[in-house]
Amino acid sequence: EGVRLFSTDEKSVEEVQEDLKRTLEGLAAHLFQLKIGDDTMRWLDEYFPFTEPSLELEIFYQEDWMEVLGCGVIHHDVLRNAGLDPSKVHGWAFGLGLERLAMVLFGIPDIRLFWSEDKRFIEQFNAGSFADKKKFKPFSKYPPVLKDISMWIPSDFVDNDLFEMIRDEGGDQVEKVELMDEFTNPKTQRTSKMFRVTWRDMSRTLTNEEVNAKHETVLERVVQELKVELR
Repeated sequence: EGVRLFSTDEKSVEEVQEDLKRTLEGLAAHLFQLKIGDDTMRWLDEYFPFTEPSLELEIFYQEDWMEVLGCGVIHHDVLRNAGLDPSKVHGWAFGLGLERLAMVLFGIPDIRLFWSEDKRFIEQFNAGSFADKKKFKPFSKYPPVLKDISMWIPSDFVDNDLFEMIRDEGGDQVEKVELMDEFTNPKTQRTSKMFRVTWRDMSRTLTNEEVNAKHETVLERVVQELKVELR
């Protein structure tokens, strides 16, 4: 949200409105990386109780027009309530719904996610997400099942070989595989690694029994194909 005020001696109402349009078109162009023009932006007459006249700015995004903000010349009653004399001061105001815009831009289905502390949501986005046209990746609301794998590894062991093997067995039910610990025995010079596998289904709660069955298959393949020694 923002407000800009001028002396009535400085600008007419028409000039205030032109300043509003020029400034907010520049803001939209910067936020959405657009060129200002009739094919990318349009103004629509609207009604808001605190501004007169009131306007709405839309941009052409992903083959459709999308509302980005509401604005207008500040109503005289609002100025008076703020202790200002409308015969001496006037200006414009706008409001930008960032959460709603982000939902559209990134394909986020639920506004409550913005107040979530879930790292699976927070870590999906950064300062470059808009430029990269990044989209939200849904994650499961069901609880995870965690399984650890500790092993002595051969000298030619490659972590990605293990990751691919686990995902080959678990498919989309494998949310992530993380290296949790690594150490080398100073006497034997053998290296040990411990990985944690997070199992989670998108549509239901996984049982320990079904995860255990897949986990055992992974362990058998790891020993046979990657030549590790389980700990």
